[in-house]
Amino acid sequence: MAQARLPERMKRLFWDVDFASVNCHLHRDFIVERVLNMGDMEDLAWLWRTFTAAEICQVVRTSRRLTKKTARCWQAFFGLAEEEMACFGRYSTQIDGIY
Repeated sequence: MAQARLPERMKRLFWDVDFASVNCHLHRDFIVERVLNMGDMEDLAWLWRTFTAAEICQVVRTSRRLTKKTARCWQAFFGLAEEEMACFGRYSTQIDGIY
């Protein structure tokens, strides 16, 4: 099970939120997205020690907040088809018939 708090060194990844309130149990998807998008190797190592591969893969599949570069990297790592990944789908702000 994931630790409740993030390591202090990760504060730089969560500059826009109250760092002390970020909880690994409650904010898993948010944490995984941030680390995959902006983390370094030490952050990734922590991520893999803290969450299971299945949990990380689930976030990769369902997140719409991964950058294209990040999404392609993890798509290849997990062997996912583009259709399995929400970030390659249509944006929720698009209106049917316009695009």
